[in-house]
Amino acid sequence: MNKGYLLIGGNLGDRKLQLEKARTLIENECGTIVRRSHLYETAPWGNTDQPSFFNQALMINTSWPAFQLLGLLLQIEARMGRQRTQKYGPRNIDIDMLLFNDEIIHTPALEVPHPQLPYRRFALEPLDEIAPDVIHPVREKTIHRLLKECNDPLSVWKLEN
Repeated sequence: MNKGYLLIGGNLGDRKLQLEKARTLIENECGTIVRRSHLYETAPWGNTDQPSFFNQALMINTSWPAFQLLGLLLQIEARMGRQRTQKYGPRNIDIDMLLFNDEIIHTPALEVPHPQLPYRRFALEPLDEIAPDVIHPVREKTIHRLLKECNDPLSVWKLEN
């Protein structure tokens, strides 16, 4: 069984409902959601002229290898109406694979661990909630340590579920 850490998020439409739908599809098609963080409201990263995001970290157990899991996640995004029109632009759903087992994958189609993870508070905060002691296989530091060292100044607020 493989262990994957995902970040789901979106800032268009009913953000809470979009994440709920994504979780359902992930559980039905990708694997069992073992842990999930609270929802977090986060300032937009990269392009600040847009609404704030809701984000949530998930830990899943899956029988799929990393590349097949990525394909399933991209299909879920497409079926949910994800439009890739602007880099860092508004979107109803985004599903990122942050970590997969302790694998290091560097291809044009997939990079694991997610290359921007150490620099993004909006990903580290929810991931720290469910996996503080997991070791980043490239940085060789815990997620909790990466969060403490993160210089990202953007706001992240934990929401009550």
